[in-house]
Amino acid sequence: MKIYKKLPTSLQSVVLKRPILETKNLTESVSKILADIQVHGDTAVQKYAAQFDKSHLSHFEATDVEIKKAVTGLDSALKSAINVAYQNIMRFHQTQQAKIEYVETMQGVICYRKSVGIERVGLYIPGGTAPLFSTVLMLGIPAVMAGCKQIVLCTPPSADGTIHPAILYAAQLIGITQIFKIGGVQAIGAMAYGTQTVPKVFKIFGPGNQYVTCAKQFVANQGVAIDMPAGPSEVLVIADDTAHPDFVAADLLSQAEHGMDSQVVLVTLSDDCLQKVLQSIDNQLDKLPRKAIAKKALENSVAIVAANYAEAMDISNEYAPEHLILATQNASLLAEQVVNAGSVFLGHYSPESVGDYASGTNHTLPTNGFARVAGGVSLDSFVKKITFQELTYNGLKNIAPTVICMAEAEQLQAHAEAVRIRL
Repeated sequence: MKIYKKLPTSLQSVVLKRPILETKNLTESVSKILADIQVHGDTAVQKYAAQFDKSHLSHFEATDVEIKKAVTGLDSALKSAINVAYQNIMRFHQTQQAKIEYVETMQGVICYRKSVGIERVGLYIPGGTAPLFSTVLMLGIPAVMAGCKQIVLCTPPSADGTIHPAILYAAQLIGITQIFKIGGVQAIGAMAYGTQTVPKVFKIFGPGNQYVTCAKQFVANQGVAIDMPAGPSEVLVIADDTAHPDFVAADLLSQAEHGMDSQVVLVTLSDDCLQKVLQSIDNQLDKLPRKAIAKKALENSVAIVAANYAEAMDISNEYAPEHLILATQNASLLAEQVVNAGSVFLGHYSPESVGDYASGTNHTLPTNGFARVAGGVSLDSFVKKITFQELTYNGLKNIAPTVICMAEAEQLQAHAEAVRIRL
């Protein structure tokens, strides 16, 4: 990790710049793949599946037999864990269901707003270096709860053409039946344009690598909605002298192991805390199966010693982290100062891992600074808010002078006449 002390405010944005893996002609490569899929459908998907996933499939959709095998064969302890996570995520998202509120803005004028599920949505579930079955829960639960009529799930298969059984188990638990063995850019293209076997969707959800993120942004420019450009994972930890160095180190490593392009940021209130955490990182790193990945991510990460809590919070809000951990004695007070963050974890016993899996909050969060303008996926992400209004004759009579005056002032006479003719 790169270490900074007494960091001037003017240099914060430079120091906190996200790492970008060198990928030559990323946009050009992605656009060519998408164009091929748009024209050739399943044939192009098969070609890229063989090229990138080393998977040679004549049929992409997971069969009932495969799903049943996963359900019966999955380890019972993992099933139980998924079930607990399912219940917690369900409970949290149920609180986001909005009641219809009827408002009489003036006598005889009734307005209300109703949430209506997006009819066709696509869920992308990463499955390359790690099969993220937890993402099935995070995306599938609110999609079903919102009333989306068609839910399409795409995830990359292993070389033998199978999907990790935990992904299939989580999908069937939620009630998702259209599951396709397609990953990467080809999955985004298949859902965006539709193929002979994959239905076209109206909105695509899910995290992914730089190729997937680029593909989502590309199809978004062509009229297909996306949740957000969710890229490499990141965490920022603010730690004071009450923090346990081993806890903080574990939190940083839990994000670093996601991928080589992940980034972790440590902001401490003392040099002593910094040194203890760095030592603990070294101790724990050697024990990780994904050591090489985490080590590479740490090379692109930074540690900063802040002068005080106010400066630490300024650094955090400037960075706008996907995950923010407040490992401090006054976490609740600092939380009031959070302006930019995807999800916040308060105190010494709230590891980011619980949010990734089972606390109930959604783990599909804004990265790369998008937390400055957007929140994470929620039930609202899967619905449209449609407004309605109904006027009685007296209601129209009451509001008519206002509308007619405003319409004529804008020189839109037909607008005024649409009201006047009814009177």
